[in-house]
Amino acid sequence: MFNYSLNGLLADEGTDFWDFCFELLDKQGGPDDDEQTIDLLQNAYAHVMGRTAYEGISVGLPAHPDHPWAGIMNAGRKVVFSQTMTTADWANTTIAAGDTAEEIDKLRHGGDGHILVWGGVSLWRSLMRLDLIDEWHLSMYPYITGEGTRLFDDVPKSYRLDLVSSTAKSSGLIELHYRRHR
Repeated sequence: MFNYSLNGLLADEGTDFWDFCFELLDKQGGPDDDEQTIDLLQNAYAHVMGRTAYEGISVGLPAHPDHPWAGIMNAGRKVVFSQTMTTADWANTTIAAGDTAEEIDKLRHGGDGHILVWGGVSLWRSLMRLDLIDEWHLSMYPYITGEGTRLFDDVPKSYRLDLVSSTAKSSGLIELHYRRHR
């Protein structure tokens, strides 16, 4: 799941585009008015993230129990892919430091529901190179920015996707859902 600009850049924290994304979310009723995301989060068997994403989310959500995602994420199973972390303080969190493909395979065979990958970018790129991403959920914002991270740098030469759905919001935001073509 990513907030993506029309010209292909991610909303990096501290940029004008980041601010725009969250202002637009607030205008739409905030995260508690986003039933599609709540459903996606609630039905996940595991929430996978890289160390940087974990460090940001694990500080924010437990400290804000009134946030609509806090209960889901605090109780949910979380797996952090990191070669440097040795402990994780957030409840229900394990650290995956082994081979990425093997760790994902264990998760795929370990429970019901989908595995939701939060990021960061290096984890996503690694999963793409290993062809381990089955579906993409992108929020395409009506915004062109000159600063941000390109998600699709340093990835396989070809990566065909099939459109599952696209939902245009009155704000100009387009929710895109793709499935890996197999």
